[in-house]
Amino acid sequence: MLLPLVAILVFAAVGYGTLRLIDMRTFQFFGGLVDRIETDQKVVALTFDDAPTLQVTSVLQTLAQKNVRATFFEIGSAIEKYPQLARAITQAGMQVGNHSYSHQRMALKPFSFYQDEVDKTNRLIRGTGYSGEIMFRPPNGKKLVGLPWYLSQQHIRTIMWDVEPDTFEDTGASNGDANFLVNYTLEHTKPGSIILLHPFCDKVCAADREALPRIIDELEARGYQFVTVSQLLMYAKK
Repeated sequence: MLLPLVAILVFAAVGYGTLRLIDMRTFQFFGGLVDRIETDQKVVALTFDDAPTLQVTSVLQTLAQKNVRATFFEIGSAIEKYPQLARAITQAGMQVGNHSYSHQRMALKPFSFYQDEVDKTNRLIRGTGYSGEIMFRPPNGKKLVGLPWYLSQQHIRTIMWDVEPDTFEDTGASNGDANFLVNYTLEHTKPGSIILLHPFCDKVCAADREALPRIIDELEARGYQFVTVSQLLMYAKK
């Protein structure tokens, strides 16, 4: 009886450890990963996932009004669906990153899957006229070994985040409260933070769009400057 029990416990421990590795925001086995930077300067990067959608226009308008540049992680299939909106992001001078083609979780998949998802989306991003470095953010932050290894071979950096008010994992708060999104972001942001918002859907994401200008105003009032992820990396302590 002891050996089967030990085997079950070992299997459970390995499974739990694998799940923890898949979800880790601060570590991966291969390549460069950034979730925030160490700096004394009050600079932060504002990032958005799941672009482009019809809500891109209002977000770009807010950023233009506030004179803020941000980083948009785009889904390849959405670029195909809304090519004009994808070009609008590029033409507005925003940084563009790769958020996969299909937005499937990118762990425990065949190598060819990672290659197709990354390469196809990179080509679509280039098709919008974007010429800067294309970084990658895994959908839902999921990754294990295959994806980081492929990205490292292509010299593509993985960009995670340290402030995400939409998750509420440490608070138990419910979604859809703009006041909560603002307060959570203000409480957790520090110099070098990478902030993640999800403003690109209809009703569910309305709170993110409502919170966005307030987050910008409040952080600027506290002395913060908004930069793209590429610019943020330049502030990292050597």
